[in-house]
Amino acid sequence: MRIAMIGSGYVGLVSGACFADFGHTVTCVDKDASKIEALKRGVMPIFEPGLDDLVETNVAENRLSFTTDLREGLDGAEAVFIAVGTPSRRGDGHADLSYVYAAAKEIAETHPGPLVVVTKSTVPVGTGDEVERILRETRPEGQYWVVSNPEFLREGAAIGDFKRPDRIVVGTDDPHAREVMSELYRPLSLNTPPLMFTGRRTSELIKYAANAFLAVKITFINEIADLCEAVGADVQEVARGIGSDNRIGPKFLHAGPGYGGSCFPKDTTALVKTGQDAGVPLRIVETVVAVNDQRKRGMARKVVAACGGAVRGKTIAVLGLTFKPNTDDMRDAPSLALITALQDQGARVRAYDPEGMEQAKGMLKDVDYAPHAYDCVEGADALVIVTEWDAFRALDLGRVKRLLKEPIVVDLRNIYRAEDLRKRGFTYVGVGRGKAD
Repeated sequence: MRIAMIGSGYVGLVSGACFADFGHTVTCVDKDASKIEALKRGVMPIFEPGLDDLVETNVAENRLSFTTDLREGLDGAEAVFIAVGTPSRRGDGHADLSYVYAAAKEIAETHPGPLVVVTKSTVPVGTGDEVERILRETRPEGQYWVVSNPEFLREGAAIGDFKRPDRIVVGTDDPHAREVMSELYRPLSLNTPPLMFTGRRTSELIKYAANAFLAVKITFINEIADLCEAVGADVQEVARGIGSDNRIGPKFLHAGPGYGGSCFPKDTTALVKTGQDAGVPLRIVETVVAVNDQRKRGMARKVVAACGGAVRGKTIAVLGLTFKPNTDDMRDAPSLALITALQDQGARVRAYDPEGMEQAKGMLKDVDYAPHAYDCVEGADALVIVTEWDAFRALDLGRVKRLLKEPIVVDLRNIYRAEDLRKRGFTYVGVGRGKAD
């Protein structure tokens, strides 16, 4: 099947490359000419494990191509996916749908149909209705079927998630659209993924509800971590105890500095706004958003306390900047609020991240970026681990201790055993690991 993918960012590029790997012919369309030229040269705009090889293979097989010309992308296509950004709108927190609506208008101006128009971007309830209205208004004689097909890709594991999904949600009541979407995902039939057909509005809400629920789990265990610190319990054991209950499950029960990234912060905020507009306030989600925002800066207080109550004039080494490992995504990363708060209290910050430093340079001021983890640590008054990259899990602790001016480690991801570091003479501070922290 021939398809077009509008948007060659994270969702569009990964989805397009995976569809091509299934055997479909995919054209990724993007208005950013420099991005398209880079993709044609095999240069990825994002870091995602395995993506460069996947793109290279399918370009070589003539199944995947890139263009800035929508007409070229839609030529012969049976379906077009809208995979453009939906950032939080400034001022009110609603999802900014201007890119989605502009794409819909341009599709109608360019192609009369028949065409299945699939919204892959994360969009609020009712967006598909508006996309359909725009298509009909722009080209009344056109033939279009508007479908919701939200993505559930984890950054750092996106290719595996696309090819081995827990579920595929498709929002449409139209038989033709169902047939086309079933054919698109047919290559996954050997893995028997649950292809779930729903109404379009239900599909749109499923994505937001899923992300909000995961954000609730993260925020819940973070608050339990605070309680553990107050009463002398261990949050990791608590998480293991409750996560062993199959009604709860162990995932997203890792205490830390709060959630970030491109999805949870904006999607929880957008869901809150949708609820308010519908007259159905989502009080649990509202609280989760507030608690998570406060937590990120609150981690700076943990660092300050570990340093004796003051960091003015001190150098703090920060390992990990991205919101999670195996990505270069800095959007709403906990490191942003943490570093800014430390700087506000007079600290000098030196940082290292395997993939995120170029992104970070455009978001953080007055940070010294080190070429390696040990260069970051050398001469610092304390070490703070913010992102749990594999490269940080087995540092040479003897070397770290020699390099640090003071042997203070604040481990915001609990990747080290407290007793191991304390035996080595470190002052160790974890998250939710009892009064000794």
